[in-house]
Amino acid sequence: QRWMNEHFDLVHSHFWMSGIAAVFAAEATGIPVTHTFHALGSVKRRYQGSQDTSPPERIGLEAGLCNSVDRVIATCLDEVHELRSMGLDPARATVIPCGVDVGRFRPGPRLTGSDTKRQPYRLLSVGRLVERKGVQDVIRALEQLPDAELVVVGGPTPDSLALDPDVMRLSKVAASVGVSDRVQFTGGVSQEEMPELFCSADLVTSVPWYEPFGIVPLEAMACGRPVVGSAVGGLLDTIVPGVTGELVPPRDPVALAQTLRELLDDPARRNAYGRAGPARVRDRYRWERIAVRTRAVYAEVTASVTSEVPS
Repeated sequence: QRWMNEHFDLVHSHFWMSGIAAVFAAEATGIPVTHTFHALGSVKRRYQGSQDTSPPERIGLEAGLCNSVDRVIATCLDEVHELRSMGLDPARATVIPCGVDVGRFRPGPRLTGSDTKRQPYRLLSVGRLVERKGVQDVIRALEQLPDAELVVVGGPTPDSLALDPDVMRLSKVAASVGVSDRVQFTGGVSQEEMPELFCSADLVTSVPWYEPFGIVPLEAMACGRPVVGSAVGGLLDTIVPGVTGELVPPRDPVALAQTLRELLDDPARRNAYGRAGPARVRDRYRWERIAVRTRAVYAEVTASVTSEVPS
């Protein structure tokens, strides 16, 4: 009723449940719908298996959404490939990535680490601590990097770390490979504090089993830090191997350790990656650019719908 009363030109729904609601309402109002999935049930089921808590019907409902909305905005090419396998006509999909606030995330001085001729080197991992985010793989890789430390940002508030199941699990992994004294858990950190943390690192790691998009590599790159990430999902688009960082197979601590070792031993290469990152983010991922591209899609969709209305 509100859609009809307020005369919306277009609705942009996000995630599968909102998409279903939007399509339902659109049938009664004729308002076009653009949809962004952000994450797909088929991908979650593939990688999480029995740990996936999504309802069984989610995958089928998402497949139906593909052909019910007027346009799908995907956040990366890997998502488009998945949507095509679900029946989406690729002509009805546009790739527009998530954006970064380049005013907040920007290069700053290294506050610790190798460039101040201090050791250990600092590795940084940022994000949720659940198993599929791959933090345990970075910890296992650390065993092969005796001159490095790992700062893990994410999870509960600092005063709740001791009782957090994921922190306890990761602490056991660290103890099992003898690196407990070189792994620091900060707990959750505000966005305002993150640029300084990124700038304190020699390398930023982001090695999930899968990742629909992944904003951490872009924020690190915006801060002028080289990134080592998993060759999955959105990271295939954002990290350019040999330019802004390197990609490694997911769930492979040995390959990760080798790549980290090579970069730690090559400061010129790290610095080159660090210089390339901010320019790539400003050119492709700053919010202003994302907004312009999104608005262009809105204009295309509304124009198309208008042209289909009989005179």
